Amino acid sequence: MTAPKLELSLALSENENTRPLLDGVVGAEGIRLIPTAVHPSEMFWRQLKFGEFDVSEMSMSSLLIATARGPTPWVALPVFTSRAFFHTWSLVRADAGIAKPADLRGKRVGVPEYQQTAAIWSRGILQHEFGVHAREIEWFMERNPDKSHGGSTGFTPPQGVRLQYIPPSTDIGEMLVRGELDATLLYFGRRNLVDRSRTDHTADARIRPLFDNEKEGWRYFATTGLYPINHTVVVRRTLLEKHPWIALNLYSAFAAARAEVLRAGHEMLRPYYVTGRIEPETKQELANDPMAYGIKASRKVLETIAQYVLEQGLTARRVKIEELFAPNTMDL
Repeated sequence: MTAPKLELSLALSENENTRPLLDGVVGAEGIRLIPTAVHPSEMFWRQLKFGEFDVSEMSMSSLLIATARGPTPWVALPVFTSRAFFHTWSLVRADAGIAKPADLRGKRVGVPEYQQTAAIWSRGILQHEFGVHAREIEWFMERNPDKSHGGSTGFTPPQGVRLQYIPPSTDIGEMLVRGELDATLLYFGRRNLVDRSRTDHTADARIRPLFDNEKEGWRYFATTGLYPINHTVVVRRTLLEKHPWIALNLYSAFAAARAEVLRAGHEMLRPYYVTGRIEPETKQELANDPMAYGIKASRKVLETIAQYVLEQGLTARRVKIEELFAPNTMDL
């Protein structure tokens, strides 16, 4: 007689890395997954505030911040479903006098949430690559405490940082159009329960990217070897304490899902900056799969985001990587 499978709720963003899990094409041995597709902003808020799902993607920064404060309800798997060069997502007003990163000093800059991973990567890169510190910028945050990730992790503006909450009557998109903001580190215009902005700036000549995205992406990778991680995957701690075997079974399922997409040759899994102009030594590094799962392949990236979270005053101590991940996954 076949033993019944362990039934787990699963929340994932609509990401090509994990599409086979959402669609049921790939499963986990001994586990019946009940998947829900959720926008990341909403998913992390629901997990941090209500703990709704057994397994889900999770903001790397929010997990670090929560762990620094004490034991969390979550244990991570070294599955990294989202990576990007987030600083290249910065948008600026064409009339704000911002031609280069140094020109952000003294400017009014929006961010959906100050502690979100993409914003931390962007500020860390501004500081370490371009010499621009967060204290030199006036910040405007769209998410209010009741809908923010920081509302569940004890966020307060770091010492020396000037931060205002954007009133509920407006948002980053509208403030950019009206000239009440000079720039934003990133912009979410897709509807979800957490982010308010809806304005489409793609055809607005008043708003432009700060960087030549493709050129800056491969420059940063060639210089640092870092392909920034945004999301990991977490499992409810009480489940892993009772069933330690599910960590590796779930990891294998995520790895199989990504392998399935790679076999299909999906372009979303290739770093967007890979072009014929890339330097030969960087092309060789890319052959080693910069989006690989596992601790060993990504330790440098994980250590960097842990350091940035500390440097930016969002934790009182540096979190060790070993505190985050299931013990039986540390050698992967």
